[in-house]
Amino acid sequence: MSISLTIILIGITALISYQAFNNRDLFYKSAFHPASVKEFGQFYRFLTSGFIHASWGHLAINMYVLYLFGDILEQIFTEWIFPPAIGRMVFLLFYLSAIVVSDIPSYFKHKDNNGYSAVGASGATSAFVMAYILFDPWNWFIFPPLPGVVLAIGYLGYSSYMSRRGNDLIAHDAHLWGAVYGIVFMIVVAALAQPDLLNLFWSRLMEGPRMPNF
Repeated sequence: MSISLTIILIGITALISYQAFNNRDLFYKSAFHPASVKEFGQFYRFLTSGFIHASWGHLAINMYVLYLFGDILEQIFTEWIFPPAIGRMVFLLFYLSAIVVSDIPSYFKHKDNNGYSAVGASGATSAFVMAYILFDPWNWFIFPPLPGVVLAIGYLGYSSYMSRRGNDLIAHDAHLWGAVYGIVFMIVVAALAQPDLLNLFWSRLMEGPRMPNF
C-alpha cells in the first residue's frame, strides 16, 4: 500500500519549515514578498511560501487541517472521481495551485509595499476545507461548533471583512481567495469529470440542518 500524498505533503512541509526556522536566509528567500516578485521576477515565491511557516504553532495548525481534510479529499479524488493515478495528480495539482492562486490578489494589493510578506499553507488548507464542505455541508465541526455551510459563510464573510481592514499581520486575503478557489475548483472538477456530483452537492445542501454527532 502506497503512502498517501497527504502524509508526504505534511512531511515535506514540516521538514522545509523546520529548516527555515533555523535558517533565516532560507525563510526570507522563500516567503511571499510581492515587492521582490515585481522587482526581481521571483515568481517561485508564490509556491515556496506555502512550505514555510512563521512558528511551530502556525505549522501545527495548518498541518492538522491538511491531515484532516487532505486525507478525505485524496480518497474522493482517487476513489470517487478518477482512477487512482490520475486522482493523485489532480489532488496534488489542487493543493499546489491553491497555494499559488490564494496569493495572487495579495500580489496586486501589495506589489509596491516592501514591508509586506506572508508565509504558510493557509490558502491551500482553506481551499481543502471548503471543498470538503461541498460534500457534507451540514456536518458539524467540533471547533467552532457549527455546521459546515454556516462555517463556510462565516469564514468567507470574516476573511473578506478583515482583508479590507488590513490592520493585522494575518494573510486574510490568502484565506479568503484560497477558500473561494477551493469551492470553484471542486465544482469545476465535478462538472468535467463526474457531473452527478453536482446533484449530490445540491441534494445534500437541501437536506437542511441536522443534530450534531458529537
